[in-house]
This record gives sequence, structure tokens and C-alpha cells, in this order.
Amino acid sequence: MDPEDGNRPSEQDITDNLQNMSISSAEGSKKEKDGKQPISYTADRVIGHGSFGVVYQATATQTGETVAIKKVLQDRRFKNRELQMMQMLDHPSIVRLVHCFYSKGEKAQDVFLNLVMEYIPNTIHRTLRNFTKQRARPPVMHTKIYVYQIARALAYIHSIGICHRDIKPQNLLLDPATHIVKLCDFGSAKILVKKQPNVAYICSRYYRAPELVFEATEYTIAIDVWSLGCVLAELLMGTPLFPGESGVDQLIEIIKILGTPTRLEVYAMNPFHTSFKFPQIKPHPWAKVFRGKAPPEASDLAEELLRYDPTKRITAFECMSKPFFDKLREPGMTLPNGDPLPENLFNFTKEELKMMTQLGLKDKMMPKTGTAES
Repeated sequence: MDPEDGNRPSEQDITDNLQNMSISSAEGSKKEKDGKQPISYTADRVIGHGSFGVVYQATATQTGETVAIKKVLQDRRFKNRELQMMQMLDHPSIVRLVHCFYSKGEKAQDVFLNLVMEYIPNTIHRTLRNFTKQRARPPVMHTKIYVYQIARALAYIHSIGICHRDIKPQNLLLDPATHIVKLCDFGSAKILVKKQPNVAYICSRYYRAPELVFEATEYTIAIDVWSLGCVLAELLMGTPLFPGESGVDQLIEIIKILGTPTRLEVYAMNPFHTSFKFPQIKPHPWAKVFRGKAPPEASDLAEELLRYDPTKRITAFECMSKPFFDKLREPGMTLPNGDPLPENLFNFTKEELKMMTQLGLKDKMMPKTGTAES
């Protein structure tokens, strides 16, 4: 989740914590049951912090393996939902949970949960920022590769009922050497149950689906699909698509491009919301939004992802089958520099292959060589 200034640890707190941090899985209540030595880690540097806690780059002292450790204060009254989510997940496009353990804080009552994850050195956010500094945008081929992997991660978590609820470039890890992308930060994730209400104030503002702006509480996994569309547009443009400064301003930014929602579209987003009155604005053509810098298939994909009516948005799985990604499926296709495409694009699981067949999408989604790992 986004940092909140009131809860953010001070720079001095983080520095002190880092200098004193040599953490071991034996510190907390978790004991090694198989007789092996407890695993210990030495923190090397802080790579993220916010209202949730601190994320460190760390080294496993026994093996020398580099990992990322997310350290969060554990409320004794509740189970940690993020840990529960990550223990459920196993997919090439999801960051891998290596280990977890509890440690004590300075106060006797404080207990911290440490989530040890595979370390990936960059994020799409940082990559976009570097391109912006150079007044450039990522190559379209890179955008295809990144968005495809994000869609694959979403298709997987949605298939088991999980909604991420905070898709944004900061939560998309990127290995610049291989261009492998992995979804991380399940601190806001939740299994959505039909007819059960959820908080509407969720997801970072620029990527927040309009039904959330309309304060809907019975939303669906389609909010992640909207966020995916926002990330696609940002990669194509180099800047956020809907940079609203407040909830209402966010809606204004959306209306500037999608036009004024119809009464039916407002009802589809939140049937209980009736207080907004809108100026009548026509939708802006996607080709003009992208200033002619994106191929027609990209405009078509953005239009299918970014629709007011959540039921009219394509699914993450359908997204992967779209023509925008056809180049990735061509035989012998490489990165712009001649390197091979990421190895995890088409290593489909048995469940994915089954779903592709059920949806009648297998012919569209398989690489043209006709080979894929099962």
C-alpha cells in the first residue's frame, strides 16, 4: 500500500534498524522442526518502506543468497492475510515466498512478521522513471512483454479467487537482465466473496477503478483489470494516464478520456450511487490519447481493459490472447537487442492449458512453434 506520512518510519529509525539488524528464524516463535540450523539473514540496505513497515535487501548468512525481507508489525489478534495469500501462490509470474519467521521488537509486546522473498533488483516504476529522465519511452516490444506477464499473474490469482487490489508499477518487479516481471506486495490482496462488502478506499489513486471512486463495496476482480489498463497506457505514454490529485479529480481525469458515463454505466459501477452530476463530454479516441505513438492493437487493448462497466472489461486471461501480443508468439522472436524473450512467457501450467482449452483460446495463445512446457 502507499506510504502514509503519519505512519512512515523516520529515516533515522530505518538507519538504526538497518545497522542493528541481523535476523534469525529462531528469534520468534517459529522453530526448525527438522533439526536443521535456523536460517539467519544480514540486512544490506533498505529498498522500500511505508505504512506497512520496511523492506530490506538481505543476505542469507549460511548460503550467501540475496533475498528481500518485508518486515511488518504483527497484530496478535489477527492472522496476517498477506502471509496466507503468499503461501497459496505458486506461479512463474508471482514473486516467490522463500521463508517466513517472527522476530521481537524493542518493546516487549511487539512481534514482527518477516516475509523472506526472492530478490528481484528493479521495478517497472523505476524503469519508467529512468526512461522519463532520458525523455524516452520503453520500446513497444518491452511493453508487450511486461503487460503480458502482468496479465498472466492476474489470470492466475483471479482463477483462485484472489483480487490484488493494488496493481501499480511499484508493485511490479522487473529483472532488467532477463525482462522477467513478477507481481509482488499482497498486503492489500483479498479473496472477494460475492455479496460480501469490501472497503472502497483501496488501490493507489492513479490506478483506481472508477467503481471504487464511486464508493462501490461489492466490486470484483475487474478492478485489477482496470489497473492493468492504466499500467499499459503508462508504459506506452511514459506518464500516468489518470493523474488525479483527489478522488473527484481522479474521476474528472477519467471522464476527459472515456467521456461522461451513461446512467447505465454508473449503475453498473455502483447501483447505490446517485449524487454525481456530470458535464456531457465525448470520449477521446485512444489513438489520439497515445498521440500516434502506439500500434492500433495497443489502442484496441486499452479500450477493452478501460471500460466503465466492470462486466464489459475483458478478463486478464482474455487479455493474453489479444493481437497486441501476437509478435511474442512468432517463431524466433527476440528482444530489440537480439536477446531471447523471457523464458517464462509460455511455460504454461496444466491449469492454464486447461483454461485455454475451455475458453477456446489455445490456438491464439500458444507460441507458433507449438511448444510449451506443461
